[in-house]
Amino acid sequence: MHPFYDTHAHLDHRQFAGDLPEVLQRAREAGITRIVSVGTDLESSRAAVALAERYEEVFAAVGWHPCDVADAPGDVRPALRDLVTHPKVVAVGETGLDYYHLPKPRDGADDAAPRLKAKQATAFRQQLELAAEFGLPAVVHQRQSMADTLAIAAEFAGRVRCQFHCFVDGPETLRQVLAIGGMVSFTGILTFKNSAIVRESLAAVPAGHFMLETDSPYLAPVPHRGQRCEPAHVALTAATAAAVRGCSLADLSAATRSAAEAFFPKLVCG
Repeated sequence: MHPFYDTHAHLDHRQFAGDLPEVLQRAREAGITRIVSVGTDLESSRAAVALAERYEEVFAAVGWHPCDVADAPGDVRPALRDLVTHPKVVAVGETGLDYYHLPKPRDGADDAAPRLKAKQATAFRQQLELAAEFGLPAVVHQRQSMADTLAIAAEFAGRVRCQFHCFVDGPETLRQVLAIGGMVSFTGILTFKNSAIVRESLAAVPAGHFMLETDSPYLAPVPHRGQRCEPAHVALTAATAAAVRGCSLADLSAATRSAAEAFFPKLVCG
């Protein structure tokens, strides 16, 4: 068995409320030795920190997801500032832009989408500023918003490294991410039959510039597609990733863990 990390999960999600100890035990049995539990708002971020305090293999990222910023304060930094100095907080996020879930305009009604896009962008920049202030990387969400997400992330190139999580774009976008010093991470989508472009990007990305994740409880890999995803499933995604890259599981384990440790230094010293 070769060890792997799950660099993006949501262990505080209600789907894990009834059996989280068992979920973590299955992860250990599958060789998953580090898990980053990622916050999506203040409450979720606090929960991620609490889980990191409770479980040795769990670390936390704290931030405001773009789909949750509608009810966020105008400046999210003060609330998060109390959390980012925790020894097991390895990153700021999940932050970024999401245009897929924007409200749809209604006939005769004011279109709320532009205002929400503006608030997402403001919260994204605030969180990148916080990451720069505390020397942390950022976990970035981008859904139907890659061009704008890249443009904002590029403003902080050299100051904040960004993990473009759940990467599903092609090699050209991959090159743009790498050009600003970013990293990508791959989920169980890699195993889906209709995800050839994702596998193409995985084949193209240099070693040391990509990681593996689950985005649990979402995006379970084949043969569990459509079911609840959990950190143990990294092992299934890893098997596909090794086949795509034509390498051994041992080499993939070493490469992805080394990349994660370089990107999230506190995974090692936390």
